[in-house]
Amino acid sequence: MSITPVPGARFGGDALGGGERLDVVDPAAGEPFGAIAAAGAVDARTAVDAAAAAWPGWAATAPAERAKRLRAAAAALRDPGTAAELALLTTRETGKRLAEARGEVGFSAAFLDWFADAAGALHGDQRLTAERRFLIGHRPLGVVAAVSPWNFPLSIPARKVGAALAAGCAVVLKPSELTPLSGLRFAEILERFLPAGTLTTVAGDGAEVTNALLDDPRVAAVSFTGSTRVGRLVAERSAATLTKPLLELGGRAPFVVRADADLDAAVENLLVAKYRNNGASCIAANNVFVHESLYAAFVEAFTARSRALRAGDPRDEATTLGPVVDASHVKRLDALVQGARDSGADVRQDGLVPSAGFFVAPAVVADPGDVPVWNEEVFGPVVGVRPYSGEDALVEEINGWDYGLGGYVCGADVAAAVRLAERLRIGVVGINNGAPNSPEVPFGGFGQSGYGREGGLAGLLEFTGPQTVSIGR
Repeated sequence: MSITPVPGARFGGDALGGGERLDVVDPAAGEPFGAIAAAGAVDARTAVDAAAAAWPGWAATAPAERAKRLRAAAAALRDPGTAAELALLTTRETGKRLAEARGEVGFSAAFLDWFADAAGALHGDQRLTAERRFLIGHRPLGVVAAVSPWNFPLSIPARKVGAALAAGCAVVLKPSELTPLSGLRFAEILERFLPAGTLTTVAGDGAEVTNALLDDPRVAAVSFTGSTRVGRLVAERSAATLTKPLLELGGRAPFVVRADADLDAAVENLLVAKYRNNGASCIAANNVFVHESLYAAFVEAFTARSRALRAGDPRDEATTLGPVVDASHVKRLDALVQGARDSGADVRQDGLVPSAGFFVAPAVVADPGDVPVWNEEVFGPVVGVRPYSGEDALVEEINGWDYGLGGYVCGADVAAAVRLAERLRIGVVGINNGAPNSPEVPFGGFGQSGYGREGGLAGLLEFTGPQTVSIGR
């Protein structure tokens, strides 16, 4: 079957671009199902041209009008036919289960609704002294580059684009080259409710397009989600033009099971925190610490539940674990598991996965030593589990990683669990739940996990600069 490439750029509601062909592969089949004609550096500059021209008018638009347009876009995403189309497209690009893809469409709409509500918070404030009156306002930064990863190709763009648009910025969206079709379709839907040029899209080679955006002095801020290694490069390059970087980077999310935890509930929470999105989440549980009094029973229970997962076609409602995104991820994860085996760790893994596509059987590595499966971000259905005894040593170890995006604590004494969470240098901590993120709250990390926040009022204010007007009496 011949596949006609989709143009990889969108300006003013039109699909454009005729660059190098990039195939889009279905991870469940291991074969292309779509393609784009990739956008390049020239397209990126054209996108900034359009955004820079549209920005003054959009910045002058009343927040209530911006909110109205974002709510209309959210409603369009929730249209049953559109939601089903986006969910299936997302499943075919990422390999995530169809039920999770449907949830991501709804989550994306929720981000647009939240930032529509939050737009009204930009009314400003004033302070009085004996000599002066101060008016304090929030001014949009300008043109924003939103550089998004493959693992959540709808909700992460919605979190970035929704906030920047609500703040009065124009946005150039750069979807991942692994999942460009969902990003382009998402943008096409939003464009119907926005002035031309307010949202433009360039899908192509990650380095070429992103560097062109970072090198353009008209880009006031870049919101990037990806690995710590690439995030450092983005920060270094953005310094040349004093572009504000907002970075959501890698994580090594610890999952702590305290001595007083309900064992069955903790296992259920870990199943969500570890295997959601096939393990490919920035806040996926990465290092599991179980109090020594529960350790043996917990490992047995979690291993049994992991072995019961059914790997297969993510469009099949009976599937409980889909594929990873491409062959390189299979190779990397297999190497992590083999390295743990070679070290003598207790590796619990059945090899029952489909022969076609990019599948990795879930692996539970009990009491791993100083090996990569424990020391690196896994980003897949593999996890190391260790016992611990005292919380002081636990906190010292976790904070010593200098990664602090997501984390989890399970325990019956919620106040004690919260006290433990507050000692951890981690941006988002779930207490007795495996899915702690929501549009209404800030999301972001500390240390090597980046800086800046997405979501919540903090995520909106990231795309504004405070302005003080001092009026003499």
